[in-house]
Amino acid sequence: MTNALPRAPEASRVMTRVTLVGAMIDALLGVGKIALGWVTQSHALVADGVHSLSDLGTDALVLLAARVSHEAPDAEHPYGHARFETLATLILGSVLLLVAGGILWDGIERALQESLVIKLNHWAFAVVLVSIAAKEAIYWYTLRAARQIGSTLLEANAWHSRTDALSSVAVLAGLVGVWAGYPLLDAVAASVVAVLIAKIAVELLWESVQELVDRALPADESARLHAVAMAIDGVRDIHHMRTRTMAGRTLMDIHLEVSPGVSVSEGHEIGCWVAAAIREAAPHVADITFHIDPENDEELEGQGPVVLRPLRREVLALLGQHWSAWVDAETTYQLHYVRGGIDVDLGFASDAPATAAQLKDACKDLAWLGDVRVWQRVTEPARR
Repeated sequence: MTNALPRAPEASRVMTRVTLVGAMIDALLGVGKIALGWVTQSHALVADGVHSLSDLGTDALVLLAARVSHEAPDAEHPYGHARFETLATLILGSVLLLVAGGILWDGIERALQESLVIKLNHWAFAVVLVSIAAKEAIYWYTLRAARQIGSTLLEANAWHSRTDALSSVAVLAGLVGVWAGYPLLDAVAASVVAVLIAKIAVELLWESVQELVDRALPADESARLHAVAMAIDGVRDIHHMRTRTMAGRTLMDIHLEVSPGVSVSEGHEIGCWVAAAIREAAPHVADITFHIDPENDEELEGQGPVVLRPLRREVLALLGQHWSAWVDAETTYQLHYVRGGIDVDLGFASDAPATAAQLKDACKDLAWLGDVRVWQRVTEPARR
């Protein structure tokens, strides 16, 4: 069974509102720092302005995710549209890496110049101090909203703002160096900014690639969810619990071992309880597919075709031929496919006309027949 839990529209609205506020501040800071850096010939200030504008790319990514990635699954995208967010992150990381390389290369060229003139004024210090304060405010504002709606993408964007604030601190150090008579420090500060941008780019690329190759949850988180599922009444064991991440959300496949004597509906209900418990313990798990097993069949999986046992119609036909002297139209059958064979429970309307040993002895040629149990019904006969 598969259950998808889409995010609430309110979460999408929060992501959009918070991101638009951050984007407006990023745009103002970026344009202001680039303009002032151009006037003062401060390469570090220009680089920091580019860094601020680069945040608009991440802001656009979050806006795209709030709109596209939360759309319901359709015929062409049965697992939803979250991979579009991953693809956008991959593109953004690549662009940021190129920007970082360009800034670093230009900074090295400027450092090798024989004369380096920077026209420093108090406005340069003022815009950098404003940038540090503004980006720190965006960080806390975005982080609080991210934790309220449980959005890992919005939290990542908050940390991106924190990194921008740190890069502005590096620029401030460069400006102080210029003011003290060491203009080379401006080029050094620009290089520091380039390294910070490259670090963000590499992290974005790495996270995107990990999602594209279906990285599992960390081992400790998987163990915690395993324990949650095992705590549900009726679950005997768990095998093949597999997870993969998609844009901050988790998809899970889990095989639940239950008693082979339970009904189909009871096994299904046990699975529903497991799914509900996991979602309560880990809201990021958006899709759970559970499989009910009467025994641990892990060793049989992944080994190619196995010997298939006959299904109910063939089983009843063969058993009816062997047991024609004892069974009739009112006899009920319960089949249990376990241990590579088929156990049979026979229900009679009155006293059993034969023992389980006699019934099994009459079917020596049926290699798939396992245990045979007989019992007397006290209710109306079930449909065959």
